[in-house]
Amino acid sequence: MIRSMTGFGTAEGVVGGARVTIELRSVNHRFFNPSIKLPAVLGRWENDVREALRRGVGRGSVTVTARLDVPAGAAAAIDERRFGEYVTRLRDLQRRFDVPADALDLAAILRLPDVVVSGGGDPTDGASAEELVAVVDAAVAALTHMREAEGSRLVAYLEERLAVVEAALGRISARAPQRLIEQRERLRASVQEIAGGVALDEQRLEQEIAILADRLDVSEELSRFRSHIAAFRDTLAGDGADGVGKRLGFLLQEMLREANTTGSKANDAALVSDVVVIKEELERIREQVENLE
Repeated sequence: MIRSMTGFGTAEGVVGGARVTIELRSVNHRFFNPSIKLPAVLGRWENDVREALRRGVGRGSVTVTARLDVPAGAAAAIDERRFGEYVTRLRDLQRRFDVPADALDLAAILRLPDVVVSGGGDPTDGASAEELVAVVDAAVAALTHMREAEGSRLVAYLEERLAVVEAALGRISARAPQRLIEQRERLRASVQEIAGGVALDEQRLEQEIAILADRLDVSEELSRFRSHIAAFRDTLAGDGADGVGKRLGFLLQEMLREANTTGSKANDAALVSDVVVIKEELERIREQVENLE
């Protein structure tokens, strides 16, 4: 199923003697780019968390935040060694930067990481990486569900934009033959005016008209463009198991190439107007495709 790279997922579970809440937030990125923020007591399992994310997220920037809730019955205690280290560092900064002595705030120091700990010791004693990974997997499942829902909405939007592009291609296809006839007649009239009544070499004139028609013909560009649209739709209709964003991005580049070539050959206000419409729609599509995994 097509997935957006934007989403949110959360899950709770027990790890050892503590309840852990995992929150995942993802946004678009060219590659898989995890940012993992774990409490110190869970830090030893960061690699396990990373691998769990990699299994569930193919592409995107994913931020992992874990919150550890110590059981209510566990008495709080101060880690005096950690407290002393913070005080020493702060006093050193105080001397170096001439900070007033009363600027040291006891309450602020107590809020620094790992100063206040459970009186019962490490709340994750006896825990395993599997317990933490199980919570992460549940959060990834919630994230994936949201990304798939957003992906479905993006697919519907892309189909709407493709319909606008196809309508413009249809108008170009209908206008192109008449445009060639008009250009041919215009060329013939211009040559006759320049000749000033002198007999024309009709064979040479027809050759020049044929060259002009070939130079202005956009049928090949339109055919390739429609082929790219068909491939784009086939990709959207696929299961999206391996991600579709990069392939859709490539197809968009090819469509834009055909649109630019058609515009350079247009030499007609109506055709140029429709080419502009197509390029505007392709830009709207590109903005959304960048958010697909």
